[in-house]
Amino acid sequence: MIMEKKLRVGVLGATGMVGQRFISLLADHPWYEVVTVAASPRSAGKTYEEAVGGRWKMSVPMPEGVKKLTVMDVNQVDEVAATVDFVFSAVDMTKEEIRAIEEAYAKTETPVVSNNSAHRWTPDVPMVIPEVNPEHFEVIADQKKRLGTERGFIAVKPNCSIQSYAPVLAAWKEFEPYEVVVTTYQAISGAGKTFKDWPEMVENIIPYIGGEEEKSEQEPLRIFGKVENGRVVKAAEPVITCQCIRVPVLDGHTAAVFVKFRKKVTKEELVEKMVSYSGLPQKLDLPSAPKQFIQYLEEDNRPQVKLDVDFERGMGISVGRLREDTVYDWKFVGLSHNTVRGAAGGAILCAELLTAQGYISAK
Repeated sequence: MIMEKKLRVGVLGATGMVGQRFISLLADHPWYEVVTVAASPRSAGKTYEEAVGGRWKMSVPMPEGVKKLTVMDVNQVDEVAATVDFVFSAVDMTKEEIRAIEEAYAKTETPVVSNNSAHRWTPDVPMVIPEVNPEHFEVIADQKKRLGTERGFIAVKPNCSIQSYAPVLAAWKEFEPYEVVVTTYQAISGAGKTFKDWPEMVENIIPYIGGEEEKSEQEPLRIFGKVENGRVVKAAEPVITCQCIRVPVLDGHTAAVFVKFRKKVTKEELVEKMVSYSGLPQKLDLPSAPKQFIQYLEEDNRPQVKLDVDFERGMGISVGRLREDTVYDWKFVGLSHNTVRGAAGGAILCAELLTAQGYISAK
C-alpha cells in the first residue's frame, strides 16, 4: 500500500514514557507524520523539547521533527482534533477520565488508537493483537452507531504482560489448550520508569504489580473471544492463572508458562505451529509488521532479554525451553518487548491495519 500523502497524527500524553516511544517509532514512518503533541496543561504552550526536558527516556535521540512542536493541552479536544487525521492515546489519567477523553476525541470524528486499559472491556471497543484477532475490528461499526459518529471510534491494544504468551497460545489453538499457569517477569519501563527514577529496583524484585494479574488472566480470553451482536464476547478457555513480578530489567517482559492440552501433541508440531504463525500484518506487509512473528530458540539459555528483546525491531516474540512437564503437558519461556510490541509498537501496528482496511483515512 503506497500512501500519496502521510496521514497527520497526534500523540496524546506525548511527554510520558509510552508517548516518547510513540514519538521515536513514528519518526520515519512511511504512512504517518506526527504533527501534534498533546499533554497535561502544565506542559501546554512549551515546545516538546522544553516540556520533556531531561526526562527523555529513549535510547535514541529525540527526533528533530518534534522538538519544536508546541505542546497542546490534551483537554482542549476540539482544538487538538482539528489538526489531525487520527490520534494515539497514552494519557496518564484515571480510568474514568481516560474513558471520557477518548470518547470525546472519537466524537470529533477522530479515530483513537489507545495504549490505555480504560476501554479494554468496553463491549464494542476492539482490543486487538493484529496477527491474532483482526476480525474484532468489525465491532467498530456498532461502536460508531453508539457514539453517533461516521469515522470516529476507539480501538485498543492489550496489556504488555500478555504479549509473550497469548500469541503462542493462539498459534496452538487447534491443540486446544485449556489450562495455563503463567508467571511474568516484567521490566521497569512497564511502569514508565528507568533505573534513574526507580533506584529501589536495582538488584531487587517486587512480587506485585497492581492490577496486572487480572489483566494477564482475563485479556487473552477477550482476544480469543468472538464478535456477537455487535460486542466482543470473551472465550471461556483456556483458564489462565498468573503471577506478575517486577524484575530489575529495563525493557522486556519474560513469561514462564505451563499448558495443558486436550489433544496429544509433539514438540515438533508445537514448534512448527509457532514459527509458521502469521497473520494479516505479514500478508499485507504492513510497515511495522515483523517478518517472523514468533521465533523458537533451541539453546537452553534462551530467550534472554539482552540477546533477544529486539528481535524483529522489538515487534517479534521469542520462545525457548519448550519441554514436556511432569504435572502439565508442556512448558516454555516467552519474551516480548514491553514498550514496543507491548505498547506503542503494537498500537502503531493496529493503526496500520486499520488504515489498510479503510477505517483510518485523511479527514
